[in-house]
Order: sequence, then structure tokens, then C-alpha cells
Amino acid sequence: MGDHDALRAALLSRVATLTNRVGRIEQDLRKPGDRDWQERATELENDEVLEGLDALSLAEVQQLRQAVERIDNGTYGLCAGCGGAIGAARLSAIPAATTCVRCASLPAAERTS
Repeated sequence: MGDHDALRAALLSRVATLTNRVGRIEQDLRKPGDRDWQERATELENDEVLEGLDALSLAEVQQLRQAVERIDNGTYGLCAGCGGAIGAARLSAIPAATTCVRCASLPAAERTS
């Protein structure tokens, strides 16, 4: 795990940032709406955007936590599809990647075989 200590710390820092963001979004979504119907319509549109950001943030938190688990158990950087190494460039671009480029480009039906 020593090779990935800095990455693990960066992933956990990102998880903390996202978790904080999710908390603020959820707090904002719980606020009572404005009584003015025009203002309320605008708030509802904003709430839809916030709900989307909330869902995306929660999904990223889950992916990052799973990446930390893979670091901890020594499987980080190994493709879940073929078992080979995930390229350093791919991991640099997508630290939570679970598949190599080849397996990621396969149609979904072929990934499970």
C-alpha cells in the first residue's frame, strides 16, 4: 500500500469535500419554500439542479470509497474485467477506474463474460 499512500489521502480528502457538499445541498433542499408562486417556481427549478448535483456527488463518494478499499486490500489498479493492470494514465484521469481501457470499451454484454 505504500505506493498509494498519497493517492489514498487525496481520495479521502475528495470524499470529505464531497460529503460536505452533499450536506450543504441537503440542508438547502430542506429549507421551506417561498410563498410567492413565481419565486417558488424558480426555487423548484433550482432544487432539481441541486438534486442532480447531490446524486452525482453521492455516486462519486461511493466510487472513491471503493477505490480506497481497493488500495487497502491491494487490488487497486487491477482490472475487474480481465485482471490485468489498469494503465497509469487511465488511473491518473479516473482514480476510481475499475477496468482497463480495453475492458471499458467492450459492450456491456461482453464485460460479464
